[in-house]
Amino acid sequence: MNKFAHNIYGSTKGKLRHQVLLHQMRKYINLDQGVLDIIDVGGGTGIMAKEMLDMGHRVLFNDISAQAVDFAKQSLQGAENVRFEQQNLNQLMFCKAFDLVICHAVLEWLEEPFNAIEKLIQLARPGAMVSLSFFNKEAHRFGNILYGNFDYVDADMQTKNTVRLNPNRALSPHLVLHKLAALPIEIIATSGIRCFHDYLKDREKQQQEFERIKQLELNYCEDNTYKWLGKYFHIVFRVI
Repeated sequence: MNKFAHNIYGSTKGKLRHQVLLHQMRKYINLDQGVLDIIDVGGGTGIMAKEMLDMGHRVLFNDISAQAVDFAKQSLQGAENVRFEQQNLNQLMFCKAFDLVICHAVLEWLEEPFNAIEKLIQLARPGAMVSLSFFNKEAHRFGNILYGNFDYVDADMQTKNTVRLNPNRALSPHLVLHKLAALPIEIIATSGIRCFHDYLKDREKQQQEFERIKQLELNYCEDNTYKWLGKYFHIVFRVI
């Protein structure tokens, strides 16, 4: 798990993803309105849970992985107002219990992601907010075409040799938005996460020019021209 945390958040990819997500959440979710009851579904290393706890909120950290839960318990040791659940999303028995549901980079690992979205909505109180992000299939295709991985693209980005940190079920933002349109929610904002960073020809600039790239990401992540190119897509919506 330490290796996983280093590979994800020790890289500019993970650092940028986290910072842009947090910026967008602060922008569209009133995180200063008092103490919120929050569930972080598939919370991984606990990095987002820590942000919410540092703001004074109550957090239920959830992950299907016992290793992830143990790691989060260590990284959040001493924090107040945090509970831990090692459960599959569908096994969570909470109903209309939370003011904010966070689900970042989880759907692309699931066999039935759209059923999972409905479950997330069930966890939220009426009027509650949901922060949902997922690996963008269209951006994944675009990037692989740029890299010349034509056989992989022809295979719809499926491979027999799975790489542990590479999700194999990327989702189309347009399809997710279409599915959400039939559910009792109101979309507040959509944005792309890492619209430019991963496409830089000079990879050294990902580190050397990190702050400048970050500012460009923040400037254009909601722009309709660029947001669809984000390696991750982020949707903030309110449950009705």
